[in-house]
Amino acid sequence: MTLDQAVPGHAPPDISTESRISKPSATTSTSTPASPSASPELTRVVPVSGRRGSVPRWLRRTVGPVALLVVWQVLSSTGALPTEILASPGTIAATAGDLVADGTLPSAMLVSLQRVAVGLLLGGAAGIVLALVSGLSRLGEDLVDATVQMLRSVPWVGVIPLFIIWLGIGEAPKIALIALGVAFHLYLNVYAGIRGVDAQLVEAGNSLGLSRWGLVRHVVLPGALPGAMTGLRYSLATAWLALVFGEQINADDGLGFLMNQAREFFRTDVIVVCLVVYAALGLLADFVVRTLERLLLQWRPTFTGQ
Repeated sequence: MTLDQAVPGHAPPDISTESRISKPSATTSTSTPASPSASPELTRVVPVSGRRGSVPRWLRRTVGPVALLVVWQVLSSTGALPTEILASPGTIAATAGDLVADGTLPSAMLVSLQRVAVGLLLGGAAGIVLALVSGLSRLGEDLVDATVQMLRSVPWVGVIPLFIIWLGIGEAPKIALIALGVAFHLYLNVYAGIRGVDAQLVEAGNSLGLSRWGLVRHVVLPGALPGAMTGLRYSLATAWLALVFGEQINADDGLGFLMNQAREFFRTDVIVVCLVVYAALGLLADFVVRTLERLLLQWRPTFTGQ
């Protein structure tokens, strides 16, 4: 039985119509997304990203500093940048070698590192203790937080004259200045980390029968650890900044002492060497904190970029 016999009054379908339906038109083929293998645009993009990914990340990060040094050296060699204003990279490297050879730079670095370590220890302990008292208790918050916020609004560099009057001109005011700058950063970040813990986690701990100390140990402190790591990074940066100001207080050793001497004799090469050492020590401290973050915060997946 044919189609016209089965359905009276209907003509058999036109073959040309079927061919038009079964074969996509040129307009349809262009509007339909093509597969990655068939797209010439995508095949051109993939090798580019592959080449970029094959370059080590440390090499990509050194492009900017190396280019800056090259431009700097060219400007110094051509006389566009006079040596009285800023010494050339080659002169700075030779000066750094001389300071290392005669032991001046290692001795100054050791003294500055000791000051930062003591100030960081004292200020960090004070900031963490105050943050725990204020963050874990409403009564502690009422007693501590307002006072700390008031003192935090005072520029810590502005208290140098008071520290000199109270503590003299020895090591004490330098260490106190570093500790003061460190304490505020740690307090704010640890306090924010404690108060940022999810309330549902606290309720779950209570339902599991955890005591107050167990709740603090297993729920609150791990939840506040990311904030504490962030505060530690800020504190280290502030510690080096405070050291620069602190070593201007009648220092007889340290990187700040070298900078003061170089300023009196217009030695821009020595000043830049000290600044580079400050920056290198700051990067080293930041690397240590990043390593601690990777070790202590393995349980927290984070976005690392694409």
